[in-house]
Amino acid sequence: MRKVIVSEFITLDGVMEVSGWAFQFESKEKEKFKYDELQASDALLLGRVTYDGLAAAWPNMIEQTGDYGIWMNEYPKHVVSTTLDRVEWSNSSLIKGDLAEEITNLKKQPGKDILVFGSCSLVRNLMKLGLIDEYRLMVFPVVVGRGKKLFEEGIDTTVLKLADTKTFDTGVVVLTYQKA
Repeated sequence: MRKVIVSEFITLDGVMEVSGWAFQFESKEKEKFKYDELQASDALLLGRVTYDGLAAAWPNMIEQTGDYGIWMNEYPKHVVSTTLDRVEWSNSSLIKGDLAEEITNLKKQPGKDILVFGSCSLVRNLMKLGLIDEYRLMVFPVVVGRGKKLFEEGIDTTVLKLADTKTFDTGVVVLTYQKA
């Protein structure tokens, strides 16, 4: 069965809302990690806000991003939204039905991993439904003080097991957690 993998950029204080702070930590290591991660998957699961941002950018970035840009544009993109009536980015489909049922059906289909980028509200809903198989948290050595946090107050206790760690020369650490 396919896995749903949440891959997030996050600050030391838990903020996942990127607003420029990540760019100062660009590196070949980070690029390779993101390249390998996308290559190991074959579908994206996105919330509306993240979909809107990616759909506006990636169709114009193929030339400068090579295979990564091709994959971003060609992979199936499953967009969870209650407000969109249609999605126009190539190979995008809209999920409006029962989230648990729709994602369970996606996981049963043949294929590689399904990646979730950004999509804070979607990730929180997937957490509540127990549909996340793995978290890849790219922790940046910066404290921003405010912004959307991945883990909100009031969520149920979830015990995870550390599956892997990677440390980049920039001080960025990737923590990979799976269900315990």
